[in-house]
Amino acid sequence: MIEPAANMLLAQPGRIGGLRLKNRVVMAPMGTNYSTTDGLSTERDKQYYEMRAKGGVGMIMTEAMVVTEQARPHHNSLCCYHDRFIPGLASIVEAIKRHDCHVFGQLNHRGGLLRRSVLNMEPVGPSPWVNPNTGDKVRPLTVEEIVEIQKLFVASARRLWLAGYDGVEIHAANGYLFQQFFSRRINQRTDAYGGSLQNRMRFLLETVARVREALPALCLVVRLSASEFADGGYPEEEIIALAQALEHAGVDAIDLSGGSNESPQLSKFCIQPPSFPRACLLPYAKPIKQALSIPVFLAGRIVSPQDAEHVLAEGGADFVSVGRALYVDPYWCDKAFGKIRAPIRQCIACNVCFDRLTLEKDVSCVQNPMVGTEFEALEYAEPQLFPAPADGRRRVMVVGAGVAGVEAARVLKGRGHDVEVWEARPQPGGQVPLAVAAPDKEEVVPIWSYRWESLKTMGVPLHLGVGVDTEQIRLFAPDHIVLATGSAPAAPPVDVSGLAATVSVMHAWDAFERLESFKPGTPVTIVGGGMVGAELADALRVRGASITIVERMPTIATGMARNNRFELIERLAAAGVEIITNARIMEIKGDRMAYQRGDDPPASLRMGQWLIFATGPRPKLSALESVQASGIPFTRIGDCNKPGDFLAAIRDAAMTALLMDLNSNRDGVGSPSHRTKRRPHHEEHL
Repeated sequence: MIEPAANMLLAQPGRIGGLRLKNRVVMAPMGTNYSTTDGLSTERDKQYYEMRAKGGVGMIMTEAMVVTEQARPHHNSLCCYHDRFIPGLASIVEAIKRHDCHVFGQLNHRGGLLRRSVLNMEPVGPSPWVNPNTGDKVRPLTVEEIVEIQKLFVASARRLWLAGYDGVEIHAANGYLFQQFFSRRINQRTDAYGGSLQNRMRFLLETVARVREALPALCLVVRLSASEFADGGYPEEEIIALAQALEHAGVDAIDLSGGSNESPQLSKFCIQPPSFPRACLLPYAKPIKQALSIPVFLAGRIVSPQDAEHVLAEGGADFVSVGRALYVDPYWCDKAFGKIRAPIRQCIACNVCFDRLTLEKDVSCVQNPMVGTEFEALEYAEPQLFPAPADGRRRVMVVGAGVAGVEAARVLKGRGHDVEVWEARPQPGGQVPLAVAAPDKEEVVPIWSYRWESLKTMGVPLHLGVGVDTEQIRLFAPDHIVLATGSAPAAPPVDVSGLAATVSVMHAWDAFERLESFKPGTPVTIVGGGMVGAELADALRVRGASITIVERMPTIATGMARNNRFELIERLAAAGVEIITNARIMEIKGDRMAYQRGDDPPASLRMGQWLIFATGPRPKLSALESVQASGIPFTRIGDCNKPGDFLAAIRDAAMTALLMDLNSNRDGVGSPSHRTKRRPHHEEHL
């Protein structure tokens, strides 16, 4: 249970410079790709930010904005390098400030991490270097160019001031331009901007001085990486010295992150995978905070209010910088403080959000597929808080109690419909037990627990161990059926009839349920190195099995977000797992598998005791014939419609439920606007 708000450090007001924040929660700067390709803000930007301000955060740090057209990181990122961006940014500020929320803007230049392949941006930095992500050569900046970039930061800060921002954050962390100058790994200059600690700090300190001189009333924050987490990276005493120098230069607060986005190996310290502990940067932040008298923000796997309380209680920061958790739940603060009586949807660190940005897609979220849409409004996110209408109700049968079925039932019941759930298996959950069986996957549990607990609280009837047939459909007499029966393992994609009796065959799903069958040293061959196959290898690694993965693609775990994937691959490699990629299986006979990699000569391997297929599922349609025979309108959602991931399943479910709700109004039982005017049951909690 969360403490009453009156006793929470998190709920106490705090000060940054001359500003008073109503609580200690800062929304971290996170990209969205919701803007236009010209960098102009959109209604979607405004709606996204306003939703989080309405949800109770004390201050919002809008996403990183570049100070020059020659440094754009994404096709659809917000920009402020020209006056034409001011009106749109001002509209975002106005929307945020309606909710007693301050707003800062982050300014950035990626320097050597700019990508030619995205917008033909030239990577520039302190010294000749190579962008490890792309292989692009980095051109060293001249002193004249350094001065020009400093002036660009001042000009952009002035635009934010004119747009109504309360403050500006200069991004000097996560491997970008200012950190490149500060890091002795990268900065090899021999002039006034390289060499000694004072010289490596010079670029940033001069920029701060220029901004402070031009805009003395503007609140100024600098983001630093508490550690590079890299061989040859700056030591603790240097980052403390930089933070102290910034305080002396008039900075109002320091915002601490970690790592560098120059490579997946270091990026995982910026955007942490689920194997990282909660509040993982706390030990690195405490020495820096203890050396300062100005406020400190801290990011890094702050998922729950309890995590935030721990950071504040341990003296690691004065404010918590909450990032991905606010993609997931815009009402995180008001739920934490008891103003909204509903569970917080927790971030599962799957990092789909971050991966979509790197792929130049707009941000989405597995736990909250409605992010950036009007359906994030509380009425849709937590419909059970609002009174059910007297009309427009439908009787709905949901067949399948996996994540998709339970999400559909949750939304439909919350919107006032009469819903019951049937599940053929003796327990609910669908594939969730498989999803949490691998190491470090307990963070996935909230995908299920949030929805399941909500469904139980609403009192939705659940029939377990009951397969649906036409008679049950007739007796229940639904107006609509939601078919969410999930998927089943597909047949092996190769002929295994010639397999030796000494080799046992099973599907990866069965292997997850029988992990105790695999003893240390057991030789296992996994066919299929997608996310399921790779995570199974990780689970068997822990049990000491001897593992070979055979995958036809160039890499494994392609369905997994980049940071998580690289960390998993590192773990498997360190454990001696043999990974054979680009492999086409030619024949399985006896105890051997013949395969060919590209144009290489055919090769073979001894499969060992177990041959496990992780080659994808197929829709499970055992109830489809009965549903079709009933003549009742129905909708297939989730894996039984098309096998996919949790994001697709939950989005399917929620949108199907909302469509049915809309149609129930348009059928003449109520007006389409009827539900959008509902007031909450307990308005005092909002």
